[in-house]
Amino acid sequence: MAPRIIHRLGRPQLHFPQRRLLTTAHPHVQPPPTAPKPVINLKSIRENPEVHAQNCLDRNYTALSGYPARIVELYDEWAGLQKSLRGDRERANALSDAVRKAAKADKAELVKEAQLLKAKIGTVEVKERELERDMKELALALPNSTHPESPVGTEPSILDYINPDNAPRKVDPAEVISHTQIGVELKLMDFADAGVVSGWGWYYLHNEAVLLEQALVNYALSLARKNGWMLVTPPSIVYSHMAAACGFRPRDQNGEQQIYLLNEGQHALAGTAEIPLAGMHANKTFGLEDLPMKMVGVGRAYRAEAGARGVDSKGLYRVHEFTKVELFAWAPPPLAHHEERQHPTADDIFNEMLQLQKTFLSSLGLHARILEMPTTDLGASASRKIDIEAYMPSRAHKDPWGEVSSLSNCTDYQSRRLNTRIKLDGGSGKKTVFPYTLNGTACAVPRVLIAILENGWDGAKGGVVVPEVLRPFMGGIDFIGKKK
Repeated sequence: MAPRIIHRLGRPQLHFPQRRLLTTAHPHVQPPPTAPKPVINLKSIRENPEVHAQNCLDRNYTALSGYPARIVELYDEWAGLQKSLRGDRERANALSDAVRKAAKADKAELVKEAQLLKAKIGTVEVKERELERDMKELALALPNSTHPESPVGTEPSILDYINPDNAPRKVDPAEVISHTQIGVELKLMDFADAGVVSGWGWYYLHNEAVLLEQALVNYALSLARKNGWMLVTPPSIVYSHMAAACGFRPRDQNGEQQIYLLNEGQHALAGTAEIPLAGMHANKTFGLEDLPMKMVGVGRAYRAEAGARGVDSKGLYRVHEFTKVELFAWAPPPLAHHEERQHPTADDIFNEMLQLQKTFLSSLGLHARILEMPTTDLGASASRKIDIEAYMPSRAHKDPWGEVSSLSNCTDYQSRRLNTRIKLDGGSGKKTVFPYTLNGTACAVPRVLIAILENGWDGAKGGVVVPEVLRPFMGGIDFIGKKK
């Protein structure tokens, strides 16, 4: 669940990346030999530079909007070198034959010409490789193409509501009690001591809040498992080049830090289990019969950009570290052969994930709305993104909705960068395509805790009603009251 970022609009600034900028955090960091080799569709960019440039503008990647035209320029230069090399190589081959056949007295001049030509070819080949590298780096920086369902601009469209009958009555803001007040009063959380130990954006959970966290995790896992999702506990530390391949950079397009780096940029703390889950099948090839492959991972998520201090980010809403249950899937892309369409498509899996999210939040009794997110909110990897926002009473003074889950179809953006393929039958048996990857929040604990505490608060009894579906995971506790 990515925290909402308010994008800053400005004039396009052309900045062409330095070598290895997009594969690791620092230019001097060399990825290990196991690092996947990205396979980018440069042809599509060269043939439709205006489309890709407009896509950058629509998604608020204005600084990158000149990259497609620059790729075309670099390709034209590269193609010119290729043409010149063909003539030089033909001449070099002819000289090689001539040297072998020439009389001793005539060889010196031929050898000298061959050496000069070899040096020239070597220089041009170096330039050729530089152009190939620059084109690839520019292409890697571009965001994914945008799905037709995604609204262009800054405003999302409302698709539906969850538990519309639970819409709360209007109350005086002065009567609203926030989750931070509830947490302190019921001895459920501690921000002051965490601030001394770790700084702003960290917290301690105490007593029933600990049980609530574990109950939410176990309930989300049980729902996913019943629907055929494989359980995984992924690592929390990943290579920085793996994070970059998934669309997570050390800094976003506005220069704001996204992820925490370790080992001088070699590694990063995972901002979401999406990253290690996606990387599980880097450099691998699926058979079509293996897909769709559906996994649900639980772990800690680390976010460097917890946001500025303020009422809307107070407490658990924007934090640097939290527990998160993540859905991740690989699915076949749209395929040409009718017999291959018997497999569930990426759209089928997308809808299945959305239904799981709706079931989870609906069963908690939360009132929420489902949004089709606009282009400026898609980030780098998502082609389409749906967010679900729950009603949070403490935010009602401004905007009562707070994001609790997100769902993205990343098409082949990640699989191309991770070199994950699908082998198709037919012909020589060597044809491969790239699977679509999808990721969605099963449960981001802090945001859901906010909604449960604030919507479940019973002022008359001075405590919080525990959602019925969580009680079996909490030893039957149905109410959290004050401690004596």
